[in-house]
Amino acid sequence: TAARALVRMGLPVHDSDAAVHKLFAQGGAAVGPVGETFPDAIRDGRVDRTTLGELVFNEPDALGRLEAIVHPLVRQESQAFLRCCAARRETLAVLDVPLLFEVKRESDCDLVILVTAPAFVQAQRVLRRPGMTGQRLADIRSRQMRDAEKRRRADFIVQTGLGRRETLRALSRIVKLTREGRWRAGRTGLCRARADRDRSYSRSIA
Repeated sequence: TAARALVRMGLPVHDSDAAVHKLFAQGGAAVGPVGETFPDAIRDGRVDRTTLGELVFNEPDALGRLEAIVHPLVRQESQAFLRCCAARRETLAVLDVPLLFEVKRESDCDLVILVTAPAFVQAQRVLRRPGMTGQRLADIRSRQMRDAEKRRRADFIVQTGLGRRETLRALSRIVKLTREGRWRAGRTGLCRARADRDRSYSRSIA
């Protein structure tokens, strides 16, 4: 993935998806709150993601209730990550946030890199996941911001449908420009890590 490529380039990366997996595991901070709202989703002291997914997609307002639990916890972790980066005097840090715009986290970053692919490529990748169906994919897409709008908001766009080499080349160039300070000011994205009023800013991947 693009995030792994940035790690290989020496950048610290906070992975929002990995953070959610940790929150849902035994002892995770989200297990209790999720259990109170979705008791059937708890198995052996952890959140059963498959069951939770079925509950969320079968109940119209369930997704909002789940997001109200999970998103603040993920944001707390990412802010702690950025404070650590600032303390270590990292010049760049990355937030890997798949739904950056949807969860309104643009203000957490200085510059946004949108990593995207043609719709049919995205569909092929998602439909390989266990339990994923065409209808569920359509439901997910209906809740997300249109790709054209994300492109309009992003500072850089990396097209992943052109092959791994081209993706790495594009990311390397963006990191080089950013380290040299030759990037235009933006709302979010790969950013310089610095402390500012109890938070740090990082450059992130949407």
